[in-house]
Amino acid sequence: MRTVRDRIRHALLFEVIGLALIIPFGTLLFGLPASEMGVIGVGSALAATAWNYVYNLGFDHAMQRAVGHTRKSLGLRVAHAVLFEAGLLLILLPPIAWYLGISFAQAFVMDIAIAAFYVAYAFVFNLAYDRIFPIPEWQQATP
Repeated sequence: MRTVRDRIRHALLFEVIGLALIIPFGTLLFGLPASEMGVIGVGSALAATAWNYVYNLGFDHAMQRAVGHTRKSLGLRVAHAVLFEAGLLLILLPPIAWYLGISFAQAFVMDIAIAAFYVAYAFVFNLAYDRIFPIPEWQQATP
């Protein structure tokens, strides 16, 4: 299983790279001033960082109990990313609607667009992260 230090590195890298991508693209896509998209991006990143840590720790503990390891198949990676984003969607919907002064329906559309980006991004990022920073137990296991 990953160490606390590794989980912190994972979460910080994920959010910093994600912000570098989502703020400029979100500004263009939603027609918001960069300052508003920045507030949405940074606020979302803070919430997502906390959720990322809690979610991944819980997911890995559940996998360890259920199957005795934390190696994720391609299908499990897809489910992992989608479930993460669904939880984050529920967390972020009310604050986005409030901050922008828009309806929940409008905030939902915006949140879905952001979530779609992050589902693809999370999949690619986590696949790359696991290859760059493999867990020792994965290196010892036979495929």
